[in-house]
Amino acid sequence: MRYGGLLHGKHAFITGASSGIGAAAARVFCREGASVTLAARREERLSALVDELREEGFRAQYVVVDVSVSEQVREGVARAVERFGRLDAAFNNAGVGAEGTPLHLMSDEVYDTVMEVNVRGMWNCLRYEITAMLEGGGSIVNTSSTAGMVATPVAAPYIAAKHAVVGLTKAAAAEYAARGIRVNVILPGATRSEMTEAWMAAVPGVEEELVRAALVPRIAGPEEIAEAAAWLCSDRASFVVGATVPVDGGWTVR
Repeated sequence: MRYGGLLHGKHAFITGASSGIGAAAARVFCREGASVTLAARREERLSALVDELREEGFRAQYVVVDVSVSEQVREGVARAVERFGRLDAAFNNAGVGAEGTPLHLMSDEVYDTVMEVNVRGMWNCLRYEITAMLEGGGSIVNTSSTAGMVATPVAAPYIAAKHAVVGLTKAAAAEYAARGIRVNVILPGATRSEMTEAWMAAVPGVEEELVRAALVPRIAGPEEIAEAAAWLCSDRASFVVGATVPVDGGWTVR
């Protein structure tokens, strides 16, 4: 087991940890010295990831959590504190996308699902993580998207939800910075995750468009997004509060 690192001695709670950016974050946070509680809905994937991390000598556990269900989030955070004694960091990464449908044709069901997971889920996580950090402080990083800064066609619920995540981050930062809790938000660009891979497979030419639009002309690996979250969760980012941080290869500069 490697000692030291950006997050040495810290305990982190990571949502959306069964795949993509969340799973990459589990590995990055452990490599940087953290113990982790991993939360997601897919138990088989969580179990395999925790086994992998433990085999490498890291301290990890998982909890099956649907972030849109308040009681499940409360229990998940409580399990994290019970196992590791406190909560120092949280990376709220769970989220869902929306089908490529014009706004006037979008169903109530799709809108409700996107809002429940991406907005209410973030709200639930923030409430219980902040409660756990009130005594000792900590750092929280939320995942929004470039869609939290700019709009694109046929994704109205997703864009609205990711803008809401930015607003929740700023509100929490303003309210709890004086209590020693830093809250920031990252805006990933196109990243190789299940959601993005499915989108690129379904829409011919979209991958080429995404690559052309960025100043760094490629799709990010999930570990590149996780690295930014790890730094924001670390003491190296001690003066960064309420920040909206694009991790998008320069896509939003254009």
